[in-house]
Amino acid sequence: IKFTREVGDFAKEEIVARREPAAATASVATNSTARRGQGAFGFGRPALLPAGVKAERNIPYVENGTPKQVLDLFLPEQPSEKPLPLMIWIHGGAWMAGDQASPPVLYLVNKGFAVASIQYRFSQDAVWPAQAYDCKAAIRFLRANAPKYNLDPDHFGVGGDSSGGHLAAFIGTSGDVKEMEGDLGNTNVSSRVQAVVDWFGPTDVTLMGQQAGPHSMIQHDGPNSPEARLLGGPMQEKRDLAKTANPLTYIDKSDPPFLIMHGDNDQLVPLGQSVILAKALIDAGVEVTMKTLHGAGHEGPEFRTPESQRLVEEFLSRKLKVDK
Repeated sequence: IKFTREVGDFAKEEIVARREPAAATASVATNSTARRGQGAFGFGRPALLPAGVKAERNIPYVENGTPKQVLDLFLPEQPSEKPLPLMIWIHGGAWMAGDQASPPVLYLVNKGFAVASIQYRFSQDAVWPAQAYDCKAAIRFLRANAPKYNLDPDHFGVGGDSSGGHLAAFIGTSGDVKEMEGDLGNTNVSSRVQAVVDWFGPTDVTLMGQQAGPHSMIQHDGPNSPEARLLGGPMQEKRDLAKTANPLTYIDKSDPPFLIMHGDNDQLVPLGQSVILAKALIDAGVEVTMKTLHGAGHEGPEFRTPESQRLVEEFLSRKLKVDK
């Protein structure tokens, strides 16, 4: 285990830890110029697909479900001779906005992966745990239909940014926790994943207010914060429900390896949210790599650099590809 700074100092340097298995409202999160100006994930028109990649759009993962209960699947135009490991992306948007059309990991399709991108019900339509039920139903659908899409059902990863990072981390630690599975779609298969990529996702939302710095763009404990809207009321009045949304609640040593990436200039989701997740995973004996991106804000361009792409690709290749 290696910590280059103490967690109490918000991990100003990279954390690498390995234990092998034994007053703002939603408008800040959804309409900021930072998100739009940088081609933010989960917003705007679908990006042009990379060469050699095809898309199947708006696949329902719940029979007779809502328009939000769909996913996009991205596959190589040239069919693979063997089933592909799958990276499943969950977009951000404060649990109340965004879409699945342009996940930031499409480059992985030309690196030997399939990529899926999940849409899910927003908090204005259904409060927590609807979002958990939707994402888990989507994963079960993909696993149940793995032969149809030439996917390797034993090598699924999940990732997400911001609120999607929260959902990815939650899925990673709560695999097959019965009370959080819901009853949507294919209930006879597992929602477990084999790797998690968490980009600046909230974890313990009841701590966000006290972790936020003086330049925070959100009043996290306010009644109109994204977290309050997710829970259906102010967080400090919904502490029991918040605990069920907290990935730390479900951590045990059987959880998959995590790659956590967070900027130290994030004014929407405090860096401390990722630090407490990394520490709890390490304490449980889970393999964790945490990368602090210096100077990076929320959804900053630093997450799309060749270096960041390579970090994600190498992590997923180690954990999901059968041929090492």
